[in-house]
Amino acid sequence: MATPADRQTYDLLVDGELLEAQSGERFETRDPATAEPFADVARGDEPDVDAAVESAEAAFEEWSSTDPQERGRILNRIAGKIRQEQDRLAELETRDNGKPLWHAQNDVETCARYFEYYAGFADKIHGDSIPLTDEYADYTIREPLGVTAQIIPWNLPTNIFGRSVAPALAAGNVAVVKPAEQTPVTAVEVGKLALDAGLPAGVLNVVPGYGHEAGAALSSHPSVDGVSFTGSVPTGIEVGKSALENVTNVHLELGGKSPNLVFPDADLDAAVESTKTSIFANAGQVCSAGSRLLVHEDVHDEFLDRLVQRVHEITVDAGLEDPEMGPLVSEEQFEKVTKYLDLGREEVGEPVVGGETLDRDGYFVEPTIFDGVETDMRIAQEEIFGPVLSVIEFEDEQEAFELANDVEYGLVAGIHTNDVGRAHRFARDVDAGQIYINEWFAGGEETPFGGFKKSGFGREKGLDAIDAYTQTKNVCAYIGRE
Repeated sequence: MATPADRQTYDLLVDGELLEAQSGERFETRDPATAEPFADVARGDEPDVDAAVESAEAAFEEWSSTDPQERGRILNRIAGKIRQEQDRLAELETRDNGKPLWHAQNDVETCARYFEYYAGFADKIHGDSIPLTDEYADYTIREPLGVTAQIIPWNLPTNIFGRSVAPALAAGNVAVVKPAEQTPVTAVEVGKLALDAGLPAGVLNVVPGYGHEAGAALSSHPSVDGVSFTGSVPTGIEVGKSALENVTNVHLELGGKSPNLVFPDADLDAAVESTKTSIFANAGQVCSAGSRLLVHEDVHDEFLDRLVQRVHEITVDAGLEDPEMGPLVSEEQFEKVTKYLDLGREEVGEPVVGGETLDRDGYFVEPTIFDGVETDMRIAQEEIFGPVLSVIEFEDEQEAFELANDVEYGLVAGIHTNDVGRAHRFARDVDAGQIYINEWFAGGEETPFGGFKKSGFGREKGLDAIDAYTQTKNVCAYIGRE
């Protein structure tokens, strides 16, 4: 339990220095496992964002003109620093976010992997030669955007820090990061490690603070050239509006209500484990969670029995105890999820498993499954962002595909089947940015990620992220015939 003596203290990271907020204001984060204060953090606001953006602008010319090979070497060194500090960073993330220690360790490794992966792209960003007539030479140049803003969510703070920042820096951009006010700690820590690895001052700045203060100031800043936001649809709409007021490049990765389809020919044991992971990993606080389970009527009962048995085995405890599932991130999220538990009981009845909060100090909710859900119910349509699964039965492939598309989101979708044709028909017909076949969360840092419909637009991860952080300049020269 955190006490005043061992409470962590964090400041802003601006122009290579750790600074108090100009207002002198601070805020505290809480350990979700105990609800006790954990970290005391400088509360950045508009003046601090101005200073960070100004620092980034001043660093841009040097960083963008740095030899691409050297940029790659620095990013590789950052990856090495993160790995050296993996255990410490994972413990901080667990205490700040609540997730199990094993999950936090995976997220730290993923962050390192992003820096390593994009380090390899730094000297491979090039344009194309376009054939015209013999009288012209035409080619394109890929240039960095300039100052980029990364607004990081609280559910995967270290992971998404790497996912957003590494490609931006690899492409020659400079960055100002606004971590979520619930989980700001690892952003500052990774920023410090980047400086230790040789990243020039000002290239990466971190401004903790509240979304309506620091976040709003950053997304609307006239000197920001690109905004990457990961979070809820309502906040994403506001971020998009404020960015577009300045005609700023914006990428939005928003919510999801993703379908997970199980057909009778699937490997049911594998599908049970995949389904469990899809919705109960990180206590369901994942935008790509498989929160709608669509099961064929012929295997509905058998599959649900197996799944419920597996859910009974899930350990729920403080993240530092390394259970299978930890607490929710905050009191606010706890209250939101428990309201949906009440709503589920109103719409469907008692859950087949779970549905209760745990009698302890932190923000613990049991992994929960509601069966007999209809597609027009709110628990089937609205993003709960918690460990709550809605089960919907279907008769045939056509109905399953229609149900899969029957939400306003389109982030990911998964299918469990041994019919190769059906799997690829699903990939063709479903409205989602990522398709998982026979394993939820398949893929890695190399695979582009982003949504359709209200799940947002633009892509992170893979080569597509480099595209998002560069702009194309076309050069056409008249050279004559002789």
